Amino acid sequence: MKVLMLHGINHNMFGKRDPAQYGTITLDEINASLHALGRELGAEVQAFQTNSESAMCERIHQAFTEGVDAVLINAGAWTHYSYGIRDAISILTCPVVELHMSNIHAREEFRHKSVFADIVKGQIAGFGADSYLLALRAGVNAAKAAKAVQA
Repeated sequence: MKVLMLHGINHNMFGKRDPAQYGTITLDEINASLHALGRELGAEVQAFQTNSESAMCERIHQAFTEGVDAVLINAGAWTHYSYGIRDAISILTCPVVELHMSNIHAREEFRHKSVFADIVKGQIAGFGADSYLLALRAGVNAAKAAKAVQA
């Protein structure tokens, strides 16, 4: 099983950026945790981070072509306004899980709306770095369920 983890804008600054909101964990540490849990779950996790909206769309297109089994996405601020990324996600035929380290519904008003919400399988928010691990479990389970339905 192949799972793609998409990290959005400014996530390369985890560990340095707003530790009160995001903690001190780095993106490399998050990815290491995802890879370790992926091995336990029988899934190969590939991680991608970019600060370029066009590069994010291109990577989503590539995921479609590769036929990945599930996509996890923490798009950061793009969550709230990027209809380009939303349109790219809508191309995918595999389960997509949206995740956030912080509880976006308990933050500034503009963060309460996700333009992806109605096209993703589900959302996980507010559990810090554990949001990534919860999303991986959800993505793997959704992919297995989708394959069972196809069989």
